Amino acid sequence: MTENSSQRPTSGPNSHPELPTQYAPADVEGPLYERWVERGYFEADAKSDKEPYTIVIPPPNVTGSLHLGHAFEHTIIDALTRRKRMQGFETLWQPGMDHAGIATQNVVERELAREGVSRHDLGREAFVERVWQWKSESGGQISGQMRRLGDGVAWNRERFTMDEGLSKAVQTIFKRLYEDELIYRAERIINWCPRCLTAISDIEVEYDDDDGELVSIRYGEGDTAIVVATTRAETMLGDTAVAVHPDDERYRHLVGSEIELPLTGRRIPIVADEHVDPEFGTGAVKVTPAHDPNDFEIGQRHGLPNLTVMDEHAVITAHGPFQGLDRLEARSAVVGALRAEGRIVAEKRPYTHSVGHCSRCKTTIEPRLSMQWWVKVGPLAKAAGDAVRDGRVKIHPEDMSKRYFDWVDNLHDWCISRQLWWGHRIPVWYGPNGEVVCVGPDEEAPSGEGWHQDSDVLDTWFSSGLWPFSTLGWPERTESLEKFYPNSVLVTGYDILFFWVARMMMFGLYAMDGTPPFHTIALHGMVRDQFGKKMSKSFGNAVNPLDWMDTYGSDAVRFTLARGANPGVDVPIGEDWVQASRNFANKIWNATRFALMNGATVEGELPAPERLSATDRWILSRLNAVVAEVDAYYEDYQFAKLSDVLYHFAWDEVFDWYVELSKTTFAKGGAEADAARRVLGEVLDVTLRLLHPVVPFVTEKLWTSLTGQESVVIADWPGDSGFRDEAAEREIENLQQVVTEVRRFRADQGLQPGQRVPARLELSGTSLAAHEDAMRSLLRLQPAGEDFTATASLPVAGATVALDLSGAIDVEAERKRLAKDLAAAEKDKAQTTAKLSNEGFLAKAPDHVVEKIRTRQATAEADIARITAQLAALPKG
Repeated sequence: MTENSSQRPTSGPNSHPELPTQYAPADVEGPLYERWVERGYFEADAKSDKEPYTIVIPPPNVTGSLHLGHAFEHTIIDALTRRKRMQGFETLWQPGMDHAGIATQNVVERELAREGVSRHDLGREAFVERVWQWKSESGGQISGQMRRLGDGVAWNRERFTMDEGLSKAVQTIFKRLYEDELIYRAERIINWCPRCLTAISDIEVEYDDDDGELVSIRYGEGDTAIVVATTRAETMLGDTAVAVHPDDERYRHLVGSEIELPLTGRRIPIVADEHVDPEFGTGAVKVTPAHDPNDFEIGQRHGLPNLTVMDEHAVITAHGPFQGLDRLEARSAVVGALRAEGRIVAEKRPYTHSVGHCSRCKTTIEPRLSMQWWVKVGPLAKAAGDAVRDGRVKIHPEDMSKRYFDWVDNLHDWCISRQLWWGHRIPVWYGPNGEVVCVGPDEEAPSGEGWHQDSDVLDTWFSSGLWPFSTLGWPERTESLEKFYPNSVLVTGYDILFFWVARMMMFGLYAMDGTPPFHTIALHGMVRDQFGKKMSKSFGNAVNPLDWMDTYGSDAVRFTLARGANPGVDVPIGEDWVQASRNFANKIWNATRFALMNGATVEGELPAPERLSATDRWILSRLNAVVAEVDAYYEDYQFAKLSDVLYHFAWDEVFDWYVELSKTTFAKGGAEADAARRVLGEVLDVTLRLLHPVVPFVTEKLWTSLTGQESVVIADWPGDSGFRDEAAEREIENLQQVVTEVRRFRADQGLQPGQRVPARLELSGTSLAAHEDAMRSLLRLQPAGEDFTATASLPVAGATVALDLSGAIDVEAERKRLAKDLAAAEKDKAQTTAKLSNEGFLAKAPDHVVEKIRTRQATAEADIARITAQLAALPKG
């Protein structure tokens, strides 16, 4: 009848260890996790003949600590891998950390500053040793926090992007790309951070609307004058041309002539370029090739000189009165000098415009001409796009594919060099006579007088782009690489689709001969507060998940996050939701404890369906349906839906209905009670296994207590046997309708939940006769006596429940209370009806106000109907 039974223990029905009366996560979670790790449950065997299932962790920064975004992502990955492990796959969740070049160097430099020294005082080699020392002593605290959350990663395989093996992978792929002319060195415009003193990639620039100024400046004199506008007046010192559109009649006669650049005494040409929008501003733009990416392209097309007027600290270097000024100081000084010469045509302050900032330190980015190393991404990006287009890689949800294509189809060459000391140093040596040698991992670097290695390091994303295969031993053809590559799925946020995912696709396809790094990219959203607002320390709404774990337990945090995990959609979360998840964990605990105290067992085979009650057949039918539903949602990465299904099945159907209905069966004893105990054990066994991937700790404690087996981590995943009993489901649905309706009526009449009242149940012609004892128990109904007088009769689902309330309530007091409520409802109806009948009000009031009045009117009408029915049902007095 079921495929849900796992291997049964030999222990007897009374051998269950006694559970404490209350669930205390702090007493359970730590010891359980350490036992899982000690027993090697999370390790993966490359020699296994099982089908592999692989997920790599998005490597957290070595400087980082667990935030809600990590907790959210790790909950999803852990649920996937725990389920696959239970399904019999050789499951690898690959852990590791990223060396986080800029962030880590900044941390250690701040540490040195407190000691009164700089990295330059130490020198490069000593500074790098100091960073390794910091990592050993202070880095990687997130690993311990991952254990708190319950991450089932293969700790024996933990990697670090700067370890020996991954460093070899980096050097290998750099050499191959270099030899294939896909890596080159060139002087081009880059994004420069004057605070971090390094280049950063386009995707590490965050754009915000800042208040600045827009200044219009007159170049030249008389009929040959041209007005240009700029938000960065200081850059005019580096102008080498003015550009206009070739079809702009206003300036056509000036193209090819020269004009004097104010404040400098230099003359610069007027060039025609189709990049210029003649409809924007004056239709003329200043061209500063060394300090603007668009201007650089114009300069390349017209052979303009590149004049650098700022150093790496964004300080003016151009000779003259502005030399030595910071860019912002120079901006004011330049505008002042132009104003003094009468060259300012217009000034607009504040002028709100989009400004790029360093994602690390928030400093305003300075476009700067610099000699850097680049990846030629054209052929790599095409391969990455084709792999998704031809179906080798699927993006989930599918509508995110457009964002992916928009990126890879328009990708610019990637600047991979960084002016740092911490990171993978570029494996290129320069000789005394202009020689350039790229050195592979097994090659000896050139030495001798005049030879030196490039001083830059590689972008951190360069090494993390190799993560799906470098962590498995590439470039060696290891057993792990053969077994676990390609990865099964990548789980990551849509916000790093461009940072990381595209890089892994490009490098994986290149290094692994056209085999993509994963079959599926499952994208999730970002965690936000309960109002949908981005979490930030500056907003005062940031949450440390460890605080919630301390208060409510890790399972509660995990379940809350999973219930919000709709594919590609942001996740709102508030503390009250975590409290509700804690209550769910307590409910699971208490219900299982009750079941064990009443003899629930997994020993022996389930009785045949014909030997089971309708209640037992109903819950087994629903159990199999839930198994199938949960499996379907897992395959579609619908964690919110599968969590919701499990929540309502466990709480509503198992704990609130089946357990309560079983109490009367247990009280009667006999064969039916024995069968119910076996069914209850089965239902709890399967339900706990279904819940385990999302809430691993409480389910482990309860499942091992119920079954006597070693661990639910290595138990079999439940299967749907196909058993369904629609008749039993309809029967119990009818029972639920009767109980729900009578409970509602009792509440309406003001009866206390435990107050017993006489009742006559007319069940003939229905399938509910066998449930009369259970219904009376649930509804607190006592048998009708000789003096029974029906004061209310409730027809529900073919049955009739007659109640005698004459001695249960103060009829007169209840009549007065209801009359008062009725008068209030009628007054509210009259007021809302009057407003909605007023044409003037409807014409002026906003739509949401009118809708609110309509809702009040509908509520009042429903209250009037309900209270009138309650008054009519009261005994006549």
